[in-house]
Amino acid sequence: MKKQFFLLIALVSFASQAQEKKWTLIECVDYALEHNISIQQSELDLEVAEINKKDAFGNFLPSLNASASHSWNIGLNQNITTGILENLTTQFTSFGVSSSFDIYAGLQNQRQMHRSKLAILAGEYQLDKMKDDISLFVANAFLQILFNKEQLKVLQAQNVITQENLQRTQEMVNAGTLPEGDLLEIKATDATQKQEIIAAENTLFISKLSLAQLLQIKDYQNFDIVDESYDIFAEDILSESASDIVDKAKEVVNDVKIAETNTEVAEYDLKISRGAYQPSLSGYYGYDTRASYSDIIVGSELDPNNPSRIIGVVEGTGQNVLTPNYVSVIGGPRDLFDQFSINDGHNLGLRLNIPIFNGFAVRNNVQRQMVNLERAKYQQEQAELDLEANVYQAYNDAKNAKKAYEAALQTEEARQLAFEYSKERYNVGLSNAFDFNQSRTQYENSQSEVIRTKYDYIFKLKVLEFYFGIPITQIN
Repeated sequence: MKKQFFLLIALVSFASQAQEKKWTLIECVDYALEHNISIQQSELDLEVAEINKKDAFGNFLPSLNASASHSWNIGLNQNITTGILENLTTQFTSFGVSSSFDIYAGLQNQRQMHRSKLAILAGEYQLDKMKDDISLFVANAFLQILFNKEQLKVLQAQNVITQENLQRTQEMVNAGTLPEGDLLEIKATDATQKQEIIAAENTLFISKLSLAQLLQIKDYQNFDIVDESYDIFAEDILSESASDIVDKAKEVVNDVKIAETNTEVAEYDLKISRGAYQPSLSGYYGYDTRASYSDIIVGSELDPNNPSRIIGVVEGTGQNVLTPNYVSVIGGPRDLFDQFSINDGHNLGLRLNIPIFNGFAVRNNVQRQMVNLERAKYQQEQAELDLEANVYQAYNDAKNAKKAYEAALQTEEARQLAFEYSKERYNVGLSNAFDFNQSRTQYENSQSEVIRTKYDYIFKLKVLEFYFGIPITQIN
């Protein structure tokens, strides 16, 4: 019983700890990279590219095929021993081996191999881009939860102050030093703040749900992140010029790499299609052998005058016939193998294929690949322009976010002083509850704005650092 009791306590403790797990940013990003469906699909695309490379390598190898057949001819057939048409059953057995290999195919195989390697590289870039995008989404969702948590704490702290003022005002109203209207004003403020707290709690839950869904976590009810507040980290990235960040982004951001690789793939597609204009040369080799026999022969023996021939006994007549290249049903395997040995043959040679006219198929394919190449070049140029625009936008967003955060800090400081002054006046009866609540509301709004601009600034810095090659999870 004691063992069962302690085991139960241990299980309850373990379950409680499992439910109380709080995720860090690094844990969220790592988990998303491992379980996100879009990333898993990109990994499958990369596996397909690897298989395509194996196909390209296989084009250099010779083909090897084996075949075998066995048939029955039943009815009126020519007797293979007498040449007379008879009703009989004749069986035929054959098998063979064939092989072919390309000697020259317009360099298409070599170019196909280069193309498959580029396709793998493009797949790797695409996978990395997907991971970068997911990491940004996770970081943004993570910071949104932190913002909502701090916003909720601010509202709860403000309501605590309101509760204290409500109690104090009630006492002053009871003492006759304040009119009852001031008490009603404080009560209205208290009710409004409680509504805001409920809305903030719901917003926090929705933000947790969004991150849990992004991480493919089913138990979103118990999902939570660490309770910590991030301060503004190093702002060294803003000391870099926008043009320097653009140059660095072209080296590290995968969008341009993907576009460049796709252009190279399109170039090889064009080369492969042009290779179809050239003659192709291939070699081939084949080996085959066969045997046949009829079921009208019921016995056989070697001809004493000519051991290479067989004397067969015709069923129902007892007549002896000489049967070259023949095996009877009862004649034994040795005769069958003799036929395979006698009837085998080899076939080898070279095959030259010169394209002359094929319904404009090669020409149209070449033109199609030329169009695809031009499209890929335009897409690469557009990717570079988009990257440059995104970097400059991120650079300006980060600088403006910094200014907004600094302005919010100054506003909060001023609103705090104004609130404290209004609070002192209200406590000594020199200000009414309405003016006091107005001052407090403005101070509360300034606190919320500081939190909003702070996390907005943090995320804008992370986006800018991302373009500079700094890991998203690196938050100091």
